[in-house]
Parts: sequence; structure tokens; C-alpha cells
Amino acid sequence: MDGNKTWVTEFILVGFKLNAELEVFLFWLFSLFYVFSLLGNGMILGLICLDPKLHTPMYFFLSLLAIIDMSYASNSVPKMLENLVNKKRTISFVPCIMQTFFYLAFAHTECLILVVMSYDRYVAICHPLQYTVIMSQRLCTVMAATSWACGFILALIHAILLLRLPFCGPQKVNQLFCEILSVLKLACADTCINQVVIFAACLFVLVGPLCLILVSYTSIVWTILRMQSGEGRKKAFSTCSSHLCVVGLFFGTAMVVYMVPDSGQREEQEKILSLFHSLFNPLLNPLIYSLRNAQVKGALYRVLQKKRST
Repeated sequence: MDGNKTWVTEFILVGFKLNAELEVFLFWLFSLFYVFSLLGNGMILGLICLDPKLHTPMYFFLSLLAIIDMSYASNSVPKMLENLVNKKRTISFVPCIMQTFFYLAFAHTECLILVVMSYDRYVAICHPLQYTVIMSQRLCTVMAATSWACGFILALIHAILLLRLPFCGPQKVNQLFCEILSVLKLACADTCINQVVIFAACLFVLVGPLCLILVSYTSIVWTILRMQSGEGRKKAFSTCSSHLCVVGLFFGTAMVVYMVPDSGQREEQEKILSLFHSLFNPLLNPLIYSLRNAQVKGALYRVLQKKRST
């Protein structure tokens, strides 16, 4: 390595190029969305803990999804909000790498938890008589722990490969936060290994899980269509529709960002998709599950009734 090179100690997060008034407006708007996402996911988490009727595998995984969404948003949104009112917009090297690590860790974990949730729905609808035997507490714990472990191990591999690269040139990360593809563009060395690992990870946590989810729901739809009871079909569809909405939003945006070939014209679009992924997705998930799920609404009603009676 050339000893005369100056190594980068901090990056500049470019974000959106907007006027000051619009940035202040977005600061308050995004702050509101962030608070609502924390409150919404916190409400779901609280209801699942407080209501014994929700102590089932389905809601156990939903509580994990709420924890992931709160962590996911808290990893990048506070710095994003700070940059909207701070003209400096810098982030030190180590916090940037940590932000990248946790962003990938929570994203990978959410992908795998969504697969586990689809398997839970598959067993509940296609094998209802064996549901309690198959979806035992031990199996649920093992699947949840495996999802978290795989998500964090993959993110650690990305972080280690990122740390081995020299950063000696440009400092401007053309993103709202330290997103791995944008950070890699600033490296002063060949990033082929990083790109290959990212592609392999996409196959493992995006393409593979999405295929498993599609297989699960193909079996689910086939089973539902064979049901004799119209009420049974309606109930089965309602329990799956919320999960399908979340899957579509999450996997759709992730695949566009990480699997569509990059181009200069797509940079601004990728910022919007990354914003959707880190801010709006965690906000929409509790809305989807609370507004479309009768059991969650029933649990909220029972908790409110308890408070009124006391």
C-alpha cells in the first residue's frame, strides 16, 4: 500500500438534495412516522405479551417481527433525521460500519422470520389437526434462534469483508445512511469478493426464502379452495392476507435494490426505496397486522376493557 495515502476517518451522507424548508418539513414528517412505527410495533408486542389468547406460535413470530422492525428503524432513522437538520452530515468510520452491519443483520433476520411465519401458516391450514404437535415450543424456539443466528452471521461476514478494504479517496456516501452498496463504491480496491458475497447472500435470504414462501402459499391456496365451508375459506384467507402483504412489501423493495443491475439514473430511486425499507415498512407492518387481524383487534379491545374496569 502507498504510505502517502490519507485514510478516510469519516464519511459524508449525501441524502436528498433539497432546500432547507423542505428538509425541515421532512424532518418533522419522518419523526412522526418513526414515532408511530415504534408505538405501533410496541403496541403489538405489548398485546401479545399481555393477552394469553395470543400466546401461540403465529403471534410469537409476530412479536419477533415487531422487535426486528423497531430495531431496524432505530438503526438508521435517527441519524437520517439528524442529517435533515444538520448541514455537516458526517458519520465516523466505525459507526458507519456498525450501521451497515446492523442494517444487514436485521434485514436478513426479517427475511428468515417471514419464511418461518409462512411455514406456520402452512401447517395451520394444511395440517390443522397436527398443528400443536408440529409447531411445538421447542421447534418455534429453534427456528427463531436459527433465523437470528443466520442473519447476524451473514451480516458479520459482510462487515469483515468491508473492513478489509482500504478507504482513501472519496468520502461522499450517496445514500441516506451507510448502505453497503453505496459504501463499497468508495473503496480504493477491488470489491469483486464483496459483490459475489452480496449476490450469494441475496440468493440465500431473498430468492431462496421467497421461493419457499411461494411453495407454502401454493399449498395453502390449494387447501383453501378444497374447503367445503365458505366461512372456513374466508377465515383462512384472512389469516394469510396480512402476512402476504408484508412479504410483498419487504421482498419487493429488497429485490429491486439488491438484484436489479445498478445505473446512475437509479441512485435517487434507490434512496427512496431504502427510505421505504427502513422507515415506512416498519410503520406499515403493525398497521397491516392490526387493521386486518381480528384477533389483534380483539386483544386490544380486551386490554382497553380491563383498564376501564380497573
